[in-house]
Amino acid sequence: MSNYKENLKAITTFVFDFDGVFTDGIIHIKGNGRQLRTVFSKDGYAIQLALKHNFKIAIITGANAKSIKQQFKRLGISVFLKAKNKIEVFNQYLRVHNIDRKEVLVMGDDIPDYKIMLAAKIATCPADAVPEIIEVAHYISKYPGGRGCVRDVIEQVLRSQNKWMNGDAFHW
Repeated sequence: MSNYKENLKAITTFVFDFDGVFTDGIIHIKGNGRQLRTVFSKDGYAIQLALKHNFKIAIITGANAKSIKQQFKRLGISVFLKAKNKIEVFNQYLRVHNIDRKEVLVMGDDIPDYKIMLAAKIATCPADAVPEIIEVAHYISKYPGGRGCVRDVIEQVLRSQNKWMNGDAFHW
């Protein structure tokens, strides 16, 4: 593979898993069956800055929590719930949006993410991903899922493209 840092300059699109990437993978189930997940607020800053710079962001998850879709869709992020075959959803997303695989950075943490990680130009994972995913990752964040790994990769891409500490960075 060519140089990881050099490849960041061509990225236009981020594709993330949700549980284990945006979250620490722990799901609290209340008595009424409602699921509660915790996300890292600093990831949100990086996401909104990437969106300001017209990056495309998609979440492809096996989860079926409508709250995920509601929260992220309002930001302009494509959210695919109940993705039983993530590579099919990934390929369809690229086709619909006319995105070349060479422009895509993927972050996943577990076996269902394996095929999309192989398909993207850059495959990344949180520090606490499963061994099979770590093995195929071009970059392993020093941060675990739900603790800044999303911001880590977005920040690296924006820095490589001189879009991190510019005029857009200082306001929401």
